[in-house]
Amino acid sequence: MRRLHTTFLALALLMPAGSALAAHSGPEIRQIFEQGVAAYDAGDYEKAFKLWWDLQFEDLAAMRNVGMMLRKGQGTARDPQKAVEVYARAAQAGLPTAQADLADMFLKGEAGPPDPKAALPLLAAAAASNHPVAQFELGQMYETGQDGLVPQNLETARTLYAAAASHGMPEAIAKMRQLGIAPPPAALPTPTTTAAAPPPSP
Repeated sequence: MRRLHTTFLALALLMPAGSALAAHSGPEIRQIFEQGVAAYDAGDYEKAFKLWWDLQFEDLAAMRNVGMMLRKGQGTARDPQKAVEVYARAAQAGLPTAQADLADMFLKGEAGPPDPKAALPLLAAAAASNHPVAQFELGQMYETGQDGLVPQNLETARTLYAAAASHGMPEAIAKMRQLGIAPPPAALPTPTTTAAAPPPSP
């Protein structure tokens, strides 16, 4: 469920103090970002990482992709601490995928001891933006009342699982069935049909 960002999200981000990086125009940002996507899809992770690294302070999606590659060690040495730093900038700027990814790192203890307390506000923000992984992980917290951070509330957990399942998330669908709840219709596979396909458009 944690996929590459393939759509650029150009914003007027603040450059680091003293940065000599030149700002790019919107079309330039789009072009560089898409070059990174093409390189990543081709397996040239080093090129993709360099393109997005140079673009990270001008585009939130590039910043999040840099965090993801640092987390996985793609095109660069794996560096969980640096991944947290990069993800945190994108999360603070309001990017739901970065919020969810950073929360997942905290929950799994990838850059230190597991820290569900740090993960909670990130999950809440990303879940409110309809991010399925965040909805599922926040649902798990409410199902168990994890560490007293949230009250145990099965109704809230079910609502969050249903929201995640509506995106087709297998774990959420399985959890709903485990709890004896029918997954929402949007989560179920579309029935196949034997009707002939329409002819291609001219």
